[in-house]
Amino acid sequence: MGPDEPGAGSIESLYPFLYAGTTDLPAVLEEVRRSTIAKAEEIVELRRVISERDGARLTSCAADAAARFAAGGRLLAFGNGGSATDAQQLATLFLNPGGDARPLPALGLAADTSVVTALCNDIGVDVVFARQIAAFGRRNDIAVGLSTSGNSDNLLRAFDEASRRGLLTIGFAGYQGGKMAEMDSIDYLFVAPSSSVHRIQEAQTTVYHILWELTLAELDRAKAMAR
Repeated sequence: MGPDEPGAGSIESLYPFLYAGTTDLPAVLEEVRRSTIAKAEEIVELRRVISERDGARLTSCAADAAARFAAGGRLLAFGNGGSATDAQQLATLFLNPGGDARPLPALGLAADTSVVTALCNDIGVDVVFARQIAAFGRRNDIAVGLSTSGNSDNLLRAFDEASRRGLLTIGFAGYQGGKMAEMDSIDYLFVAPSSSVHRIQEAQTTVYHILWELTLAELDRAKAMAR
């Protein structure tokens, strides 16, 4: 979660049972149980909504991503704060999936602290991803940006730069998509319609794992048809 991303509220609002002033342990445990169940139900419902709305688009996105990989492309993932962690996990998932899964070239653009801090210090945080895409991006590459708010300026600039260079652009956002939903430079935008940063990031993790699985399946299908 970056500095422009909406906050999640106070600790007390998130966990009211810790501030209830009660020493009734069974009552506290029951409140914890209800809170856990409510959060689980919320993310299950959010995943269902995304699946029904975006299932077909995820399949199309995976097919386009597979075509880029087959043509020698790489995946460039980026985000701020917690979304930077998700971007790195996404890159690692493609690059080092484990088991018999096919590794695919991927980079996390927030991982190189020397590059990131140099760009932030010498030029500005707004260009930290766009400059790297300008340096590394090739026409067959894939640019994937993750945000909870959809409003991070450095992501918006990165998508514009990636689109200008012909990269396939994929965005993940929360709430109603923010400014990312207004952009023409994002080929595929997957929005987790929630106001909870926690549920948004949980849903995004699910979606990009599905995207990875579908991309590998599409590559395997294309390979089998070529035989």
